[in-house]
Amino acid sequence: MGVYWLLTDHRGGIHVDRYVLLFSPQMESLAREVVKRQANITLGDISWGQFPDGFPNTFIRHVDQVRHSHVSFLACFDKPGTIFEQWSVLHTLAALAPTSLRILLPYFPTGTMERVDEEGQVATASTLAQMFSGLPPAGPGPIPLYLWDIHALANRHYFGPSISPRFKTGTKLLKEVLAGRNVSIVFPDDGARKRFKVMFLDENGRSPYPFVVCDKDRDGDKRDVHVSRGEARGCDVVIIDDLIHSGGTIIRCRDALLAAGARKVSVFVTHGVLENGSWKKFLDAGFEKVWVTDSCPSARDLDGKGPFRVLSLATSIANAILD
Repeated sequence: MGVYWLLTDHRGGIHVDRYVLLFSPQMESLAREVVKRQANITLGDISWGQFPDGFPNTFIRHVDQVRHSHVSFLACFDKPGTIFEQWSVLHTLAALAPTSLRILLPYFPTGTMERVDEEGQVATASTLAQMFSGLPPAGPGPIPLYLWDIHALANRHYFGPSISPRFKTGTKLLKEVLAGRNVSIVFPDDGARKRFKVMFLDENGRSPYPFVVCDKDRDGDKRDVHVSRGEARGCDVVIIDDLIHSGGTIIRCRDALLAAGARKVSVFVTHGVLENGSWKKFLDAGFEKVWVTDSCPSARDLDGKGPFRVLSLATSIANAILD
């Protein structure tokens, strides 16, 4: 597969920039959408095979083109078993000494295990961050690692000096969808409020949308949700969060909003993980819309099912590649 040559003027001469996007098999659809939206980026080619014992048999094609290009790798660590094969590719890419290397990991899967609350608990977010930090140098300076709506910004402190974490957000896609609509923004807990409130403020610190905040009451494994701040009565509301796993918290939040008089309830999350068929809970469950991005492979199977609508991160990823 060829590589696009972008000719630009550079200090009176001709400077050649080549941008190659390599990707894990799970992210092929998103990678193809990226190059569809940005002609300056070309897809690279990796053969993802396996030996009879199940270990990876992987081959990066067109190594000479990769070696002289700005290379980005679109990763998906959705399952522990996929991490090793992609990790092997990242080590090889760094060793090929490309002009630069960027890692695009839309969903940081261990981000909800970023702290230790009691002795013996394993903070897997730290483990994964240290793995990234062990990559050899590739290009000028630390390797940029792009993450979208990570669960806790404190994760940035787990990375070593060889990695430069750069945080992006999918909420811009929601703001495009909501432009001109009269809705209230709901944060399902105070943590979500701290993470996402600033993304809905203008340069004067004001928001075009009223805010509503919910709180959780915990009694052992039982969690009750209630509206603690703001007014939901008679409003169309949109719950904002970083991810959905089983969906239990979002559904309890919906119940609290309807009990408080909300007219319609929708949801936006960047990462619709929704493992083990938990997306089925949202069918015929009274949600007007459930927006997710294509950060997780499961999104491919959600679009158009019941209230689900998928918003693509492709433009945001393309901008990160050309940043």
